[in-house]
Amino acid sequence: MENQKIKKVLIANRGEIALRIIRACKELGLETVAIYSTVDTNSLHVKLADEALCIGPASPAESYLNIPAIIAAAEVSGAQAIHPGYGFLAENAEFVDICSENGIIFIGPSSENIRLMGDKNQARETCRSLGIPLVPGSNGMVTNEAMAKSEASRIGYPLLIKAAAGGGGKGMRIVESEDDLISAYDMTTSEAKAAFGSGSVYFEKLIQKPRHVEIQILSDRTGHAIHIGERDCSIQRRHQKLIEESPCPVLSNDVRKKMTDSAIKIAQSIQYEGAGTVEFLLDQNQDFYFIEMNTRIQVEHPVSEMVSGINLVAQQLEIAQTQRLSIQQSDVQFYGHAMEFRINAEDPSRNFMPAPGKLELFLPPGGFGVRVDSHVYPGYQIPPHYDSLLGKLIVWGLNREETLRRAKRALSEFVIDGVPTTRDVFLDIIQHEDFKNGTVDTHFLDTAFRS
Repeated sequence: MENQKIKKVLIANRGEIALRIIRACKELGLETVAIYSTVDTNSLHVKLADEALCIGPASPAESYLNIPAIIAAAEVSGAQAIHPGYGFLAENAEFVDICSENGIIFIGPSSENIRLMGDKNQARETCRSLGIPLVPGSNGMVTNEAMAKSEASRIGYPLLIKAAAGGGGKGMRIVESEDDLISAYDMTTSEAKAAFGSGSVYFEKLIQKPRHVEIQILSDRTGHAIHIGERDCSIQRRHQKLIEESPCPVLSNDVRKKMTDSAIKIAQSIQYEGAGTVEFLLDQNQDFYFIEMNTRIQVEHPVSEMVSGINLVAQQLEIAQTQRLSIQQSDVQFYGHAMEFRINAEDPSRNFMPAPGKLELFLPPGGFGVRVDSHVYPGYQIPPHYDSLLGKLIVWGLNREETLRRAKRALSEFVIDGVPTTRDVFLDIIQHEDFKNGTVDTHFLDTAFRS
């Protein structure tokens, strides 16, 4: 990376993703600045960054979401760029604009990209104009109870009410019949307004027994875009992913080509810049439907890295540095099979309730084809204020069967004591016949492992 205009990067995040970005920066010869809240003083990202600045108390609103404090930290430290990671401010268009106004490079897409794809209704309309398949749904926002009744009658039950500004599995409610419609509509709009600042909702037909398949893309603003394959993210709880794998075990080559072409078409049409993910539902007939685009790096990005050998965070940094994507689609070769398991401090027996506390032991597995991305260590105090993710176990094998055997070995080696985690339920899942056969859908946990 010659003639650098970026020499120092501030990481506006915490936990494993902050550590992941620090490592990518160090390998590219870039200096790093960590920000942290008072309860994250002893987190690994603070210890491994070149500099670290405390920006506020534990509350995210006063620290990791505190835009003036983050901008001030960048200016004080002399950082030319900010990497937002995922969550927090990663998809906040106003933050991108404020970075630009202060002469700071935002490592990610433009605010226009984020606004366009962050509003699910606008994103749907963009895809509709491109001929991308969409789940049948309402014509725009559903703005009152009378419209809710007429649109629901036209679409048919069961249906999904979705917040236009929602994300991360939040702002969605299933409606099974007309009897539940109005109460569900009122609850979703009020919850959406409280959580996202907008009560706008729309309706979608509920696809029965779908798989969740997403396409990883890299793109620059000139319209040069490529894909880094797909990830199957069907193992979920509360619409949030727990296990991801690549390639999808049931996807035909023909449908894969159509999905990747669709994702690239979307990126090119909006002159998308950086790493992004286009998410689809795949039904039992291998028909696929656009759900949304995530305008950031994803938690599950290591799955794509393991099967392609491409460092996605390094690519984000390079695109921000040069405004150009240097990789061609012909440079991307896929090899083997990878899975990621999110090791969360949660109690699966209590509907995956978060379980903060002190980690007495945290001894991750190793060996060939095993990677662990984590910011914790024995004695680490898990704060109750943030996401429950402790780390990610990523395993790779020549094929899915080898990957499953390696996953069983690695999960069995993983020693965690002090708080309940998702480790044990993963051992059960990977030995379940439906999972081994690749015949799961997004409701698998609710049906096969109902607590």
